[in-house]
Amino acid sequence: MPQEPFVVGLDIGSTAVRLAVGQIVPTGAETELQIVGVSEVPASGISKGVISSIEDATAAVSSCVEKAERMLGAPLERAWVGISGLHILTEESRGVVAVGKPNGEITEEDVERAIEAARTVATPLNYEILHVIPKSFTVDGQSGIKDPVGMTGIRLEVDAQIIQGLSSQIKNLTKCIYRTGFDIEDLVLSVLATAETVTSARQKELGVAVVNIGGSTTGYAVFEEGDLLTTGIIPIGGDHVTADIAIGLRTSIDVAERVKIEYGTAIPKELNKKEEINLEEIGGEQETVSRKYVAEIIQARMEEVFEKLDRELKKIGRSGMLPSGVVFTGGGAKLSGLIELAKEKLRLPASLGYPGGVSSTLDRVSDLSFATAVGLTVWGAEMERKGGGGKLSRMINLKGLSRVTGGLRKLFKSLIP
Repeated sequence: MPQEPFVVGLDIGSTAVRLAVGQIVPTGAETELQIVGVSEVPASGISKGVISSIEDATAAVSSCVEKAERMLGAPLERAWVGISGLHILTEESRGVVAVGKPNGEITEEDVERAIEAARTVATPLNYEILHVIPKSFTVDGQSGIKDPVGMTGIRLEVDAQIIQGLSSQIKNLTKCIYRTGFDIEDLVLSVLATAETVTSARQKELGVAVVNIGGSTTGYAVFEEGDLLTTGIIPIGGDHVTADIAIGLRTSIDVAERVKIEYGTAIPKELNKKEEINLEEIGGEQETVSRKYVAEIIQARMEEVFEKLDRELKKIGRSGMLPSGVVFTGGGAKLSGLIELAKEKLRLPASLGYPGGVSSTLDRVSDLSFATAVGLTVWGAEMERKGGGGKLSRMINLKGLSRVTGGLRKLFKSLIP
């Protein structure tokens, strides 16, 4: 019996490079995605989600891939790659076309032409379109249509969300991966892939925000009625909390990181003023500090993140108005007290989003840090089920498969020395 092909998700973060390997296997009449391998190495040459040194980043990605290959005992060739960073832009667009058939029946080709028309939005200089995500369709003035295929009309319109990335950053990312000998199935906005594995269709229907707290940035995406309302990046992550602790305690970053992990909480009011941390026990100088003081430092920084997030929710009229609340994931979401503080400051339900929708015997798969890598495999598996996988996909999927053209892909490869 031939082995099922691998579906690989590659998450290149500021603190770590993570990779998840899945296989779509038959289970009776259905299929399921099984995660059969994961790997993680410290990041290098990556800052705030973008490549700062191609040589160092290439070495980190290569090491991560090799580690996964050793675990699997099989070679890996290509991956669905997450992209993030402060350079990501989003904007609304509308595409309008005339229905092609003489009898007025709308076909998938009409839908694709409408989405293609939405792509013609004027992009800022040096930016490339990563995703065109349809929100709703309008047929002859009737709005709010989710799937117009099979309906009858003369004029078809689509309202779409356009997600763009800086060309130089896209080229640097792809150049780094191609230099390892690895191939790219497609580039996917990281937080969208994360949402695939940490939220359910019902949550997206009712209204939910997915917040991925990384090392140097926090990505968010807001969904309602199954559609993406907005997405963006907040330039604060777990590393900022560590830096704040290092400054506040006048200690090293390494000691501050251990203080955060072992003693940190975002709720200082739950602590007794007399509780102390002996820094010498965790590699610091012979000194004791108040655990409550550390918690106050953490609380201040996390409140800043929540204030910025709430500001973005206000822009779309969803501040305190998401029935499914906020789902936190990513390594930074492991912080004790985060959920309680989020509920208080955002006035919304809040929970941790563990990777789901897959089966696996590997413990790391349920780690918050692996949500994006697992989400990328879920995204890739779904696209391949729909026939949209392979070689920087050229199909436009109704729920927003990213699209980078074959010509652009050749350009990326031509940049490699």
